[in-house]
Amino acid sequence: MALNIISNYAANVAHRNLSASDTMATRSLSKLSSGTRVVSARDDAASMAIGARLNATTEALKTASVNVGQANSMLQIADGGMATIDNILVRMKTLAVQASSGNLSDTERGFLNDEFVQLREEIDRIASSTNFNGIQLLGDGGDVAFEFGDLAAGQQGQALVPVNGFDNFAITDNNYWATDANTNTVTDNSFEVNINYGVGDQVIMTVTSLIDGAADRTQSIDITDFRTGGTTAIAAGENATLNFDELGLTFTVNTNFSTSVAAIRADNTGASDFGTDTTFGASGINSATGNIVSMAADNGQQLQSSIEFQVGGGNTANDRLSITLNAVDSDTLGAGALGTQTSLQDLGATAISTAANAQSSVEVVTRAIDDLQRARAAVGTSQNRLDFAGQNLATTQENTESARSTLLDLDVAAEMTAFTSKQILVQSGVAMLAQANQMPQNLLRLLQ
Repeated sequence: MALNIISNYAANVAHRNLSASDTMATRSLSKLSSGTRVVSARDDAASMAIGARLNATTEALKTASVNVGQANSMLQIADGGMATIDNILVRMKTLAVQASSGNLSDTERGFLNDEFVQLREEIDRIASSTNFNGIQLLGDGGDVAFEFGDLAAGQQGQALVPVNGFDNFAITDNNYWATDANTNTVTDNSFEVNINYGVGDQVIMTVTSLIDGAADRTQSIDITDFRTGGTTAIAAGENATLNFDELGLTFTVNTNFSTSVAAIRADNTGASDFGTDTTFGASGINSATGNIVSMAADNGQQLQSSIEFQVGGGNTANDRLSITLNAVDSDTLGAGALGTQTSLQDLGATAISTAANAQSSVEVVTRAIDDLQRARAAVGTSQNRLDFAGQNLATTQENTESARSTLLDLDVAAEMTAFTSKQILVQSGVAMLAQANQMPQNLLRLLQ
């Protein structure tokens, strides 16, 4: 063989093979350390692309499974609230049946009626307060305030002031006053107060509610005995509360209220009536334009007609599940599937105060129970559907992960075998390069 100094062909060959072996060993080591078969696109570009999509799908399905679990939790809260309302309705039917019997006097029916009305208000409270993360489940969660700016001079409501006997107002039924069917929010909801002289020297206070600008409900109370000298006259420094429960309002009145009632009763012509007199009482305010108070705003959450849950990883209709929520407040229960019949709210404040009213209430409460069960069945159906959706997500996630694993996950045993082989080649390459580098030493013997 030719011996030369400038070029060492054997060493170059050994170095080239050593570099290749080291590169392969390094790649094998990176795969073993990462646990994946495809570390970079040059390992397998197609598998990397498909695997990336499968990995994104897997993570999306995991989140969708969480959504299903939260949706089920939401519906379970709704079902729990409905279960409580069901218990209340059973009690209300018991009271109605009891009040229907002729062995009771109107006095006992009055006691039963008080509980009946309170239970109806509790249904509304439960429907209003049952929510999941601020999302209403059983009814509107209205939070309505009075527009107290109305009480300023020259505004509506300016006659409903302490000098005329009115100290304060309060809303007891937020759901009702949050009602709004148009786009004006609740600012076109209001109430109007009138106090009129009536037949038999009676003084009647009438409050009319306006919803969306139209008269909706009216309730009247005989306040004759509140006049100065009357049996329930209000002394100086004291207050009384007038409860207009059918309208969800209460009025706190002071001793000036007794004076106003006395003045209205003394003028049997009606010219001094509150709501008519243009210079009413000591205030000298036009009560005909100052007897209306509007609502300021609705800050509460409204019951959505349906809620969509994302139960898939895509952006199609099939990746979403829509669930319908039904209101179960007193305005809805008893109205029937079409909403055209008498509801619990329509029974008013004397729902079971007489035998005839109680007998009618039995039918309404029975229908309310059916309405509740219809709404509860819808929730149960949605829960079962969500359960199956969750099962499908779990199966799909499992199979998707398996497919991704087939493409990307490393066969550690096979790769370890390959790595061992490459390690041997590296060690062999190092040894042979050392031998090749020793070959030029033979030239020294010729120079001796």
